[in-house]
Amino acid sequence: MSEHFAKPRTTAVILAGGTGQRVGLSIPKQLLKIAGKAVIEHTLTTFENADSIDDIIVLMAPGYVPDVEKIVAKAGFAKVTKIIEGGSTRNETTERAIAALGEGLAEGEDANVLFHDAVRPLLSERVIDDCVTALERYQAVDVAIPSADTIIVTRTHGEDGEFITEIPDRSRLRRGQTPQAFKLSTIRRAYEVAANDPNFQATDDCSVVLKYLPDVPIHVVAGDEYNMKVTQPVDVFIADKLFQLASTAAPEQADEAAYRELLTGKTLVVFGGSYGIGKDIAELAARFGAKTYALGRSTTGTHVENPEEVDDALSTAYAETGRIDYVINTAGVLRIGKLAETDNATIEEALKVNYLAPVQIARSSYKYLAETKGQLLLYTSSSYTRGRAEYSLYSSTKAAMVNLTQALSDEWAGDGIRVNCINPERTATPMRTKAFGQEPAGSLLSSEAVAQTSLDVLLSELTGHVIDVRQQDPTAGAGTASGFEAALAAVLDRQDGVA
Repeated sequence: MSEHFAKPRTTAVILAGGTGQRVGLSIPKQLLKIAGKAVIEHTLTTFENADSIDDIIVLMAPGYVPDVEKIVAKAGFAKVTKIIEGGSTRNETTERAIAALGEGLAEGEDANVLFHDAVRPLLSERVIDDCVTALERYQAVDVAIPSADTIIVTRTHGEDGEFITEIPDRSRLRRGQTPQAFKLSTIRRAYEVAANDPNFQATDDCSVVLKYLPDVPIHVVAGDEYNMKVTQPVDVFIADKLFQLASTAAPEQADEAAYRELLTGKTLVVFGGSYGIGKDIAELAARFGAKTYALGRSTTGTHVENPEEVDDALSTAYAETGRIDYVINTAGVLRIGKLAETDNATIEEALKVNYLAPVQIARSSYKYLAETKGQLLLYTSSSYTRGRAEYSLYSSTKAAMVNLTQALSDEWAGDGIRVNCINPERTATPMRTKAFGQEPAGSLLSSEAVAQTSLDVLLSELTGHVIDVRQQDPTAGAGTASGFEAALAAVLDRQDGVA
């Protein structure tokens, strides 16, 4: 094989021909919004970000191609090269994809193709990469996970209903997922042979290879439990919640020179900057050349619950530097107690500082951040996923920060403003010490570690993300846990305390 063909082109084919009938919709389910974005946009984002994917083709339900074109244009998906109508059946849709994939290939050139259901938006890049790697050795690859359920085979006996006829050995059973990956020449040949069968019908592509090319082994790559398919009404709820809980790791910069290059000449405004995480962020950013404004009640007399003082602080920073690139709010109050026994003043303080202040800060920051294409960074607590007794005010306002982050990231995306939320594990801050007293050394995350991850988030292109910062093995950096695995692990840990 020539050097030109040494590395085959790898194309992802997004199969989006389904309708929304099973979830009770009048539009295709892949256009349903989950976590603020259409299902297909989440799916396309994963393939767009996967280094092992060269380009993407979308096969869309007839009549809805313009809808996908708008999504692709708005999101700026550079890898999407074609959006075409799918067929009336799964077989016909795949055949159209195969025809489109053959265009532009030189004679004798092969390619890799991954067929993926558009309504599996929780796919991980790990599974994509594993499929592409497997194609270096195999011609056909499926993705599957073990079955946690006992599978039964039944037969219907008239009006008496169904009866079990067989219970297969569960240890050998797998639940198939997508993507399904192939050498283009292999899947094309399988469909050519299948075309001679007048009874040909298939619901997936590996079954076509299995039946019509029985000599071709189909390798199985381990899937993910959360790579679910949105087909039923309950799936919509589960997928939406998983996206809400998912955390992301902030990409770290290479060295101090990289931080200095990115921060020199930038303006950073920190509300809640008198002590703790806010103070550490301001000092760290200043060390790398940023002009920082650390604002707080005990140092600059800035009360975040006062909209006029917030406006004044931002306008002063802008007047002195001519720009505001990053606005951070770490201010918060933690009041513990039973709600029925809490006085009005305490309730009002919690709502003003923990909820209304971030809202006002966001509103006041908008015009400055739109000018610099900057970022707003908010903070939540590990208790945001489930409120705990005697933390009702704190937990509920911190849950609101996650929703505010996700809503504003969508609302401000067109203006180029990024909005993210840091979710620190229990952290050693004066606020926590005041609420809980001295705690065992080493049981808490350091505020410096949270500040470092916060800076990495500010310098990233992330938006709309909740970034977990968790204590790690000494050889790992803060904030390295990511994705839905981190979300699930964090949920289990959140019984243990409030950050």
